[in-house]
Amino acid sequence: MVRVLRAAGCVFAEDEADLLLAEARTPAQLTDLVARRVAGLPLEQVLGWAAFAGLRVVVEPGVFVPRRRSELLVREAVRRLGRHGAGPDGATGGRPSDARDGARAGAGGTAHPGGEDARRPPVVVDLCCGTGAVGVAVLARVPGAELHAADLDPAAVRCARRNVEPVGGHVHEGDLDAPLPRSLLGRVDVLVANAPYVPTGEIAFMPPEAREHETPVALDGGADGVDVHRRLAAVAPRWLAPHGHLLIETSERQAPVTADAMARAGLVPVVVRDEEVDGTVVVGRAG
Repeated sequence: MVRVLRAAGCVFAEDEADLLLAEARTPAQLTDLVARRVAGLPLEQVLGWAAFAGLRVVVEPGVFVPRRRSELLVREAVRRLGRHGAGPDGATGGRPSDARDGARAGAGGTAHPGGEDARRPPVVVDLCCGTGAVGVAVLARVPGAELHAADLDPAAVRCARRNVEPVGGHVHEGDLDAPLPRSLLGRVDVLVANAPYVPTGEIAFMPPEAREHETPVALDGGADGVDVHRRLAAVAPRWLAPHGHLLIETSERQAPVTADAMARAGLVPVVVRDEEVDGTVVVGRAG
């Protein structure tokens, strides 16, 4: 099996073979799993799950597979909630791109500074949620939070429900913030989004696993890859609570454009970079 996987181009053939062996219940099922992997399906879609931020997340065919770099999005969201997680990556991780920005981001980092508001559960929204992995990982580190996730793709919504609803969250189907309950207006403490940010012209150069087996709506970010980020920045302020935060995963190259979109929407942006996971997140703080 290892030779077959290696011949198909699987760089970590030994590790993948171990996972496929552990997943298969019968020899016939193992043969099917190996055949699907050799055909080019992402390993996580073959297995039916992905390891993410210390969790096992359900992944269905065609749905965007959560990447390790998105764990930075989780860590920064937890940091902005003023809570530290109990998971294996409980450290906040990453660093602001500018020390002054970091000090500014730290000020008012707790979502509930006092009074009656301090007694309500924090509200977390995961837009363009895909499997719902980011929101579920935040909830695992902030027990009791109210979680809402939304996606435009029906397959992603179906998959997200398998991950989000068992932990008490809510999943909505629709474009960006359109399906969110109006009761959340002005109440969201953290709005996270791993929105598509691959420029349209660069999708053809992506690995076949992504290009051929993940829905284009989860990849295509428009001409410069920042179209959806601009839309998110424009709609986020009306949902955010005072001192709430919008967090968008992006690339190091695109971060200044994403930050500019947030600034134009009235948010105070900070760029956070984590070289270890090759992750970049732009955080926008509401006034």
